[in-house]
Amino acid sequence: MASTSSLALSQALLARAISSHHGSDQRVFSLPSLSRASSRRRSNASITKRSLRPLVRAAAVDTLEPTTDASIVDKSVNSIRFLAIDAVEKAKSGHPGLPMGCAPMAHILYDEVMRYNPKNPYWFNRDRFVLSAGHGCMLLYALLHLAGYDSVLEEDLKSFRQWGSKTPGHPENFETPGIEVTTGPLGQGIANAVGLALAEKHLAARFNKPDAEVVDHFTYVILGDGCQMEGISNEAASLAGHWGLGKLIAFYDDNHISIDGDTEIAFTENVDQRFEALGWHVIWVKNGNTGYDEIRAAIKEAKSVTDKPTLIKVTTTIGYGSPNKANSYSVHGAALGEKEVEATRNNLGWPYEPFKVPDEVKSHWSRHTPDGKALESDWNASFAAYEKKYPEEAAELKSIITGELPAGWEKALPTYTPESPGDATRNLSQQCLNALAKVVPGFLGGSADLASSNMTLLKAFGDFQKATPEERNLRFGVREHGMGAICNGIALHSPGLIPYCATFFVFTDYMRGAMRISALSEAGVIYVMTHDSIGLGEDGPTHQPVEHLASFRAMPNTLMFRPADGNETAGAYKIAVTKRKTPSILALSRQKLPQLPGTSIEGVEKGGYTISDNSSGNKPDVILVGTGSELEIAAQAAEVLRKEGKTVRVVSFVCWELFDEQSDEYKESVLPSGVSARVSIEAASTFGWGKIVGGSGKSIGINSFGASAPAPLLYKEFGITVEAVVDAAKSFF
Repeated sequence: MASTSSLALSQALLARAISSHHGSDQRVFSLPSLSRASSRRRSNASITKRSLRPLVRAAAVDTLEPTTDASIVDKSVNSIRFLAIDAVEKAKSGHPGLPMGCAPMAHILYDEVMRYNPKNPYWFNRDRFVLSAGHGCMLLYALLHLAGYDSVLEEDLKSFRQWGSKTPGHPENFETPGIEVTTGPLGQGIANAVGLALAEKHLAARFNKPDAEVVDHFTYVILGDGCQMEGISNEAASLAGHWGLGKLIAFYDDNHISIDGDTEIAFTENVDQRFEALGWHVIWVKNGNTGYDEIRAAIKEAKSVTDKPTLIKVTTTIGYGSPNKANSYSVHGAALGEKEVEATRNNLGWPYEPFKVPDEVKSHWSRHTPDGKALESDWNASFAAYEKKYPEEAAELKSIITGELPAGWEKALPTYTPESPGDATRNLSQQCLNALAKVVPGFLGGSADLASSNMTLLKAFGDFQKATPEERNLRFGVREHGMGAICNGIALHSPGLIPYCATFFVFTDYMRGAMRISALSEAGVIYVMTHDSIGLGEDGPTHQPVEHLASFRAMPNTLMFRPADGNETAGAYKIAVTKRKTPSILALSRQKLPQLPGTSIEGVEKGGYTISDNSSGNKPDVILVGTGSELEIAAQAAEVLRKEGKTVRVVSFVCWELFDEQSDEYKESVLPSGVSARVSIEAASTFGWGKIVGGSGKSIGINSFGASAPAPLLYKEFGITVEAVVDAAKSFF
């Protein structure tokens, strides 16, 4: 058992955290093991700089029924703490403080509340858990290990943060089964959780019947002060409240410590009142260190509130149990050190060697394997009955669960001929979006308050709202960063959910963090980015992307499409829909473009392909390469040169990444190594084009910011013209 004096110290630290966060008008409460001195310190500290209204009511007395002997709970909680301590200590790297403080709430979640099958981490109707404060990932690894997930064995804990480990330094869904989403950049996880909860609400509304509830699970998330400070969390929380995501329950680890020290130096807002204003139900658990029944009561109450998400603020002591480092920034992001580990073992009465889980704790947690199997088996039986009674709905839901697309879905994509009317690729994109929504059951999405400009509205469906969650148009408002991260959560909920989101291409700067996580976590979000160049015209350089194409081409596991016309736009969507582990970005024009001869859906699959060529023997005099709106310019320049007797090949480079995947033989057939006369044209930065045109080639582009003027004048002034291409080509002759 832990020493009374040391536990009293930890409880006093907890009281200090509470008093520092709340004003003198808060209710008085008691904590076990608090000394009179520490109580007096709490009282004296109760008057702070903050002016707060009376506190959100604390957790109710009514609780989830404890099903476990208290001593087993204590040992289980300390097992979590010491698995984290030992792994961080062995790695000499990591964040032990959060797992030590959050172990009680996490234990109750994984051991008493959540429904899951550890032997099938991908069972559809499982509850989802997101550790938004991803730096504390040893908390999650310890939970998965105790619960019986094969992905986190003892040897995996011992190789924490090492090369090839299943326990990397932040949770990675693509490395460790049982991890729902990749977190680490603060705030992303809570936004992902909003996406997961949105997916559940949407699918439940579409497929549940009065006599058959086949979609029914909760999304739980733990976030910290750092997540709360990041703007993305507020964007996502605002939408969660607006949408009434009643099965989203967030635990706020209220420990008032960040890397630089006490949050008093930079974060003094009333989080409770903010979340209430955002439309959340808010509960405060005053004693997150040992108040197991308070935590149980809060969860029970949160689950009973069905019309809004719940924030459970759990006041904890970071590094709980560490005699010299608890409640300080020094326990946040560094190993405790050998002496402090020993002191903590003594303080918490933990006589076990590193990584040892007591037999009685192992025995207690072992029930989750048969229980999880039974949960999934029961659900399978329910779904089988549902399938017999509602075969059409079951087929659609099964497509979403498995990711298997309906046969012939791609035939719905429109095709075009050179005689088809010209149009902006954003308008052609809308034709594709609406065609796909009719045949792909899991297709849904929306725009950041620009649906009428991005042309992303699904005309056959209404808006996903609190009262109409079965609909498929998502209204994100002006929240680009939150939008991207929410779509990541939707994509990672089920393989057959295919979310798209939209804004102006330049505003990817507001959501790049989420887009990078899309690529890293293998979330196949489709990013519909319109107004792709100076071609947008008068709005000027604040809205004209220049460096963006190059930057996304540099991002791993990302497909950057810039289609030139209808066929290429349809081809980009065909690839984007099938690439479920790779996000796709479509850069689309505002201005009208012709339907070009030679373009094709099949050509887009190659990334780069020839659209016209009057040469023979794979030896053209010059190769002209273009993308998007400038492919037309390259084609026109080719006609000028051909009239002068030159052999010219025109190549569309709609997606560099797909071209890189092709065989050497194919690449040689498009860009023969013996032809060094190459000219590229793109109304964007020329950065990276040397890879395509070679050391002797020429690249026409824009290496400065744009300007405010009509689009035709901008193209002329910046030299994005047929004449410029012809002159560059003639320099080789």
